[in-house]
Amino acid sequence: MKIGMFPMSGIRVCDQELLRLGLTLPGFVERSKTIASLPSLGLLTLAGMTPSRHQIEYVEVPDLGQMESLPKDIDLAAISSFSAQIDEAYDLAHWYRSKGIPVVIGGSHATAEPGEASQHCDAVAVGEGECSWLQVLEDAEKGCLQRVYRPEASGFDLAQAPMPAYELLDISKYNRLTIQTSRGCPHHCEFCASSVVLTGKYKQKPIAKVLDEINRILAIWKHPFIEFADDNSFVDRAYWRELLPQLRGKGLKWFAETDLSVADDPELLHLMRETGCAQVLIGFESPVEEGLSGLELHGDWKHRMFPRYQEAIRTIQSHGITVNGCFVIGLDGHSTAIFDQVVDFVRETELYEVQATLLTPFPGTPLYARLEREQRLLEPRNWKKCTLFDINFKPAQMSVGELHDGFKRLVVRLYSDEFTKWRRSRFKDALRVRKDRR
Repeated sequence: MKIGMFPMSGIRVCDQELLRLGLTLPGFVERSKTIASLPSLGLLTLAGMTPSRHQIEYVEVPDLGQMESLPKDIDLAAISSFSAQIDEAYDLAHWYRSKGIPVVIGGSHATAEPGEASQHCDAVAVGEGECSWLQVLEDAEKGCLQRVYRPEASGFDLAQAPMPAYELLDISKYNRLTIQTSRGCPHHCEFCASSVVLTGKYKQKPIAKVLDEINRILAIWKHPFIEFADDNSFVDRAYWRELLPQLRGKGLKWFAETDLSVADDPELLHLMRETGCAQVLIGFESPVEEGLSGLELHGDWKHRMFPRYQEAIRTIQSHGITVNGCFVIGLDGHSTAIFDQVVDFVRETELYEVQATLLTPFPGTPLYARLEREQRLLEPRNWKKCTLFDINFKPAQMSVGELHDGFKRLVVRLYSDEFTKWRRSRFKDALRVRKDRR
């Protein structure tokens, strides 16, 4: 068979005011643009485990309305989409089905809403795609696709992870490629719609497989920038103390997401910097303690760690690794004071990078279920507003209008040219001073 793989990508923002600001303010939706430009590791992984008798065409769809052409000579269309793009994914599925080409849809949204997704395609792959992909292919060849494919309770063993088919990519189109070393996160925040939707437990890929993937990327890209696509990379610090020394001399630059506990391990921070770590992204979520209580389903770890926030940022950045601090605006503990509180926190800690997003009830998350029970969803099932920059709930301590206007003023302050340059110059000046003292 010839298989078309279609990741839905690109930035989605319904709020036109914020969209216009994003075009003029340095740093605004910068992280979102980076994410949008990443290739689909999920589909590349499925391509890597596809038997060689099949042919694969990988086509990113940043905006379906602006696609000049789509491949028509395929026998199966595999589509992966987040919630904000799901309506476009369904349109693409209908287009292929109208031509007699069967369609399978997977990803986090289809996993959360398999009944909805099944109305627009021939088959839905729920959860980790590796669990069902070979069966999907076998059934597609026979012309008897099942409506829904569900993984076994044990999930997928990352020890069996296939090599992603990086060779399908035109490397010139990307500024970084992704490698996954783990899935899941022990903190399990109420709002999180990442890999915890796909898997119920934290698990790691064998180091040998990670090294093989890095070497495969090096074979097609001389000086790569790698993003470790984990929800929380350094949960098992012993794992990374074994992996990182093997990255010396490879000429890598890399990025990872973590929690602030990485600041407790100076040996690890030294190894990270030595092997090319440019930045870590940390979800602080709130610059004030009130926003953190009850945020996690498995305990109040971030709430307990709050007194250490500022110290952790300074420790990590003192090792020459920039911190991208993430804040979720509109948590139940936030009042209208939150907008000034974010700016004050960023100024006090001299964060190199900051990401402010709005609380977003994604389907399949405990947050969505709670807000639905409390009748606080503004437009239930309006997935187009699952962008991180659009409001689709009633805040607890302010009006929708106050949240909207305050957030707009916040991003103007955070991402102004003056404040952005100040933040980055402070990091460089502090690093220079530390070097001079040695």
